Amino acid sequence: MIDHIQTIIIGAGVVGLAIGKKLTKSGHEVLILERKKSFGMGISSRNSEVIHAGLYFDKEWLKTQFCVSGKEMLYEYAASRHIPHKRCGKLLVASSKHELEKLENIKSNAIKNGIIDLKSISGAQCTKLEPDIHAFEGIFSPSSGVIDSHSLMQSLLADIENNGGQVVYNTEITAIEKTAGGFKIIMEDNYAITCDTLINAAGLGAQKIASLIDALDKSLIPELVMAKGCYFSYSGKTNFNHLVYPLPFKGGLGIHLTLDMAGGVKFGPDVEFVEIEEYTVNISIKPKFLEAIRHYFPDIDPSKLNPDYAGIRPKLSKDGKDFIIQSAREHGIEGLINLFGIESPGLTSCLAIADHIKEKIYDA
Repeated sequence: MIDHIQTIIIGAGVVGLAIGKKLTKSGHEVLILERKKSFGMGISSRNSEVIHAGLYFDKEWLKTQFCVSGKEMLYEYAASRHIPHKRCGKLLVASSKHELEKLENIKSNAIKNGIIDLKSISGAQCTKLEPDIHAFEGIFSPSSGVIDSHSLMQSLLADIENNGGQVVYNTEITAIEKTAGGFKIIMEDNYAITCDTLINAAGLGAQKIASLIDALDKSLIPELVMAKGCYFSYSGKTNFNHLVYPLPFKGGLGIHLTLDMAGGVKFGPDVEFVEIEEYTVNISIKPKFLEAIRHYFPDIDPSKLNPDYAGIRPKLSKDGKDFIIQSAREHGIEGLINLFGIESPGLTSCLAIADHIKEKIYDA
């Protein structure tokens, strides 16, 4: 007899875990299947760990809606669970007068998105805020911050297990069949399990998982565009107390300065579109990093900048598109939810995304 469970989530990254936490708290029987040997070993452990404010995207985008609501949910959850985090604020800088129009456009867009706490500051005020930073003008976002993503995921996992849910690792899925009552998930050892509701939150693997679903129209699976981003750490003590960002460009937010919970400084990510998933950080890109960083941190000591780690974003185009969350309304298959392109600000948005998924399930 094949085992049956109410809800299966594929992917134990921060979004899959947040959905699992939400559904188990609501009384759902949940099993999370994860390909790797532990939780959060993909996108969720290879990012800036920034809690974003919601400045950049259109008001109508899911990225904006989930980010704006999700950041406060994340701060509240982190405080209630004693997860290391810091509302340190972010300084967005224009390095020359030619960038001022773009800076003002970002502020105007943020106001449309409901971000009303931004402050325009002069170059002198930027320097007062961060003495080592050069800026022509800037915007300060007090609601931006950082969080320990590993501790966050540990807490979500604990909630899932305390609510009766379970995560199974080292699970390679080979086929997914639509059945009369739900779905049959087949693993590489020919073990199979059935469920009523299937949630594909596999991150970089979401398109591959979707392609295994026999009843899904494959034309509804968006292209996966992998954007590799490398990070460099900065050794030694610094004076930085805030995040520092240059102005964004199509496809990324620029090589920015972020802080970890111990006060350490790292720079990144850059953007390189790749065909295969690999995470090497090549020392040869250090000059590119130095050139970008010197626009806002001119006195950087090159000897203190060292290769650290890399991540890959599951983009849906090189210019960047909104999250795609498909349910029966889009693909006609009751009980199936696919999440595609959950890149930044996915970490900030995870609890809001979980609320959205719960609503879709209950609406169905």
